[in-house]
Amino acid sequence: MAILEGVQVRVEGRRIEVEGPLGKLHWEHRPEVAVRVDEATGQVVVERMAEDRESRAFHGLTRSLINNMVLGVKSGYEKRLEIVGVGYLAAIQGSTLQLRVGFANELQKPIPPGLQVTCPDQTHVVVRGCDKQQVGEFAAEVRSLRKPEPYKGKGIRYQGEYVKIKPGKTAS
Repeated sequence: MAILEGVQVRVEGRRIEVEGPLGKLHWEHRPEVAVRVDEATGQVVVERMAEDRESRAFHGLTRSLINNMVLGVKSGYEKRLEIVGVGYLAAIQGSTLQLRVGFANELQKPIPPGLQVTCPDQTHVVVRGCDKQQVGEFAAEVRSLRKPEPYKGKGIRYQGEYVKIKPGKTAS
């Protein structure tokens, strides 16, 4: 895969370091594959050591993870959450995300280092960062605090997520 302009990739043994304008990421790959940087073509080359099923699987995984690292340090990743419900709101207090989502107490979620979490308004949360896995995991953890319920649709959902609303009891 090609190395984007402004991104540096270094391979030292099994450790891969990717540095770009938005940050620096590192990862240690499996011994079933070999990774090298081809300076002449400006590409990262991933080669498998054997042709068994496991080696082929780790070959694709390694290639995808390195590509995600290169794209992440160049342009970053973003997940948007929306909060639906009367009186439901979110706010940032220092390095903590505060959520009022219908419980007796306010929920406090510490923001991990390496992520930028913003609230453009009280019903939206934007999670940004250069590590795709970390962005997705934090957004999923926030969503799991109050998943959208199927009767009124209240809760925390990804922006654009469709929640199928079930019909309630009918009067007889």
